[in-house]
Amino acid sequence: MSEGLWLWLTLAAIGSTTILTRGSFIIPGERARLPATLQRALRYAPAAALAALIAPDLLLAGGEFAPLNPKLAAGIVVILVCTSLRNPWLPFIAGMGVLLLLRKGFGL
Repeated sequence: MSEGLWLWLTLAAIGSTTILTRGSFIIPGERARLPATLQRALRYAPAAALAALIAPDLLLAGGEFAPLNPKLAAGIVVILVCTSLRNPWLPFIAGMGVLLLLRKGFGL
């Protein structure tokens, strides 16, 4: 009986936490506005999160820094193609081509 009560209390706490955190931006509406500096900083949050996810995979091989990592070379090619050509598919194709060439062709 006691375990069932704690389970329901835990589920209620989790649910209310989810509703409060998500609703904190919706319920006040226009009355609560973030400062302009914070709004500008939040625009970079997705790019920063993406970089934080990708950078370790590009820079590390086997848990150590490897400057001759095929993933790093493919990432550099993707950045160069993406900044020079505004095509959404070419960076993917070029990066995968370089990665496959280095891994399968040169065995790196």
